[in-house]
Amino acid sequence: MRSHLALLSLFPLLAAACGGRDRSHGMALGSSAFAPGGAIPRRHTCDGENVSPPLAWTGAPAAAKSFAVVCDDPDASNFTHWVLFDVPATVAALEEGLAPGHLPAGAAEGANDFGGTGWGGPCPPTGEHRYAFRLYALDVARLNLASPTKQQLERAIEGHVLAEARLAGTYRRAGR
Repeated sequence: MRSHLALLSLFPLLAAACGGRDRSHGMALGSSAFAPGGAIPRRHTCDGENVSPPLAWTGAPAAAKSFAVVCDDPDASNFTHWVLFDVPATVAALEEGLAPGHLPAGAAEGANDFGGTGWGGPCPPTGEHRYAFRLYALDVARLNLASPTKQQLERAIEGHVLAEARLAGTYRRAGR
């Protein structure tokens, strides 16, 4: 985990060097399960135990009152794998395998494109796909949403995002 956290400190520099717009304001997102841009372990996919990966972040704005997390697959028309919101500002990490009843106090999950709620791991039909995790630091403590889709969450947080951090990973199913 320590090596992944060291990489987190480079995020703003990497974003600037790549010409990307840095909306992080110093906030960085990482995982002890995979390196930025690296392969997401089978354990976190439909071919494994299908448990959410651990995530951790640093540099959140002091004014943040909550966090939201979205994971989607830009290679499959932004297929939504996870919508998590109302994560208290006191939280700076999500443990592996989050499930209803084991979320941080006050946090809730929205609808994924598998037809349910919670984490739905990578399961690409063919080829290698990219998976984009986005962490939003928000200036509101509660969004008062009931199982929102990614699009509903994104509309609800408009004007409330203090900072955003991104983490990308890849997955290719064996033999496909």
